[in-house]
Amino acid sequence: MVAETRFHDRSAVDVALLIARVIVGVVFMAHGAQKLFGAFGGPGLSAVVGMMGPLGYLVSIGEFFGGLGLVVGFLSRFSAASIIVIMLGAIGMVHGKVGFFMNWMGNQGGEGFEYHLLVIGILLVILIAGPGRYALGRSLPLPRSVIFE
Repeated sequence: MVAETRFHDRSAVDVALLIARVIVGVVFMAHGAQKLFGAFGGPGLSAVVGMMGPLGYLVSIGEFFGGLGLVVGFLSRFSAASIIVIMLGAIGMVHGKVGFFMNWMGNQGGEGFEYHLLVIGILLVILIAGPGRYALGRSLPLPRSVIFE
């Protein structure tokens, strides 16, 4: 009975990790596509680099390819860590001075950092637990390592 419960619990964890990876990954692929390619009404890479300097390259690439890595489950821990660093940078450089809450009423000088903390919380789970069973990195003929998961 105990072994059967553990099996079902692990399956639930794998599905939960898959859901978290895909949702966060799609969101960051979209944000990265705005920055890299100007998709979805975004500014495009030249505008991002003009605004952020060389850091704009890293943020744009990190968001798009980090999101892609999360969606497919390849280099998921690295992707999660990269996006966590980007979110911490966004809090430190832009959103921290505005405060915690998003600008729902339009009376703040920008958006707060609550969204960023939510993303960090979800990504910390993936960073710690790994991508789960349903990840491309687990099925590739690569050395078994947390690096490729």
